[in-house]
Amino acid sequence: MAGVVLDASAILARVLDEPGREIVVAVIDGASVSAVNLAEVAQRLIDLGGDDLGVTATIRALSCEVVGFDQELALQAGLLRRATKAKGLSLGDRACLALGKRLGLPVYTADRAWAELDLGVEVVLIR
Repeated sequence: MAGVVLDASAILARVLDEPGREIVVAVIDGASVSAVNLAEVAQRLIDLGGDDLGVTATIRALSCEVVGFDQELALQAGLLRRATKAKGLSLGDRACLALGKRLGLPVYTADRAWAELDLGVEVVLIR
């Protein structure tokens, strides 16, 4: 596994050519991503009008290591609720943070609210 964990917002920046894309391109090869966050990426691409085959091809072309959302990650994501509720973090956000904590790796995101939290995981803002 590479040395970073990517949030859905970071992957979407790369896929949709949004600001911060260049930062993600530099770290995406072999980066880790939670299966939950990958589902968020697929959902967003569908919402933007992507067809099933195109979305599937885009997801499969990513050079990320997909990490399953197992019982321990589910528990850790749930336990992060108390510390993140005031900032409005979603389950997907907490899944990413829990994976970063488990692997001891920084998480890359476009969500500025994460940088205001002290959760024992490094947050790198892509924009």
